Amino acid sequence: MTFQQRIRTVQQKSNSLLCIGLDTDAKLLPRHLGRSADAVLSFNRRIIDATHDLACAYKLNLAFYESLGEKGWRVMEKTLEHIPRGVITVGDGKRGDIGNTAERYAQALFSELGFDAVTVNPYMGYDSVEPFLRDKSKGVFLLALTSNPGSKDFQRLNVGSRPLYERVVQTAVKWNTKKNIGLVVGATHPRELQRVRTLAPDMPILIPGIGKQGGDLKSAVQYGCAKKGYLAVINASRSIIYASRGKDFAQAARQEAMKLREEINRHR
Repeated sequence: MTFQQRIRTVQQKSNSLLCIGLDTDAKLLPRHLGRSADAVLSFNRRIIDATHDLACAYKLNLAFYESLGEKGWRVMEKTLEHIPRGVITVGDGKRGDIGNTAERYAQALFSELGFDAVTVNPYMGYDSVEPFLRDKSKGVFLLALTSNPGSKDFQRLNVGSRPLYERVVQTAVKWNTKKNIGLVVGATHPRELQRVRTLAPDMPILIPGIGKQGGDLKSAVQYGCAKKGYLAVINASRSIIYASRGKDFAQAARQEAMKLREEINRHR
């Protein structure tokens, strides 16, 4: 089964396009848990237990775990082990380097940690992306147009008659022979998201920027979905996992995730 098929199957089964970002910052944990690496793991497990039936995916931003040193690797491993099989896991590291280095990154994220998908920066070209593409069941989300304000510095520069991000999308479509490439497009760019979906009608699109970053949910869903309302992966992190800083944090996360999933489904 290709990654594209896996995403569609999971979304159909869960009736959800919601991806929950486990960008867990030890400094922001409920006080009763403490601030240790073990506290991060305990927090993640509680969030997963409370929300896994509401999500099609979990996305772990690697920086929050790498910053914990060697303990952070163990926290990632144990967190991934706790996510039920069938829910997609995304390692958000935005990797991208020369071929032999990219091979090691792919091995670490896919083989050692066991992520189902990763985010990759395509700036260095095909040889920096190809090692991630070898297994058709593993997903590779290429950065196209990101949600941060600085995206305009390079991603919108014209290359000939088209902006750079469109060139990235067009190239990604050509590379997608195994149907395992997706794109990252921020919800803060609704018109461009609509354009990307036109250029890549059958690719999964990971859409960050909802909530704290100000992206419009309705536009993200309507412009990000492929035909029949699938293949948009709507990410929300802080608005869900930090819905409460009290002892009820897991219940509050579930309520927020349920609310967001229902709102997404209304717009599909």
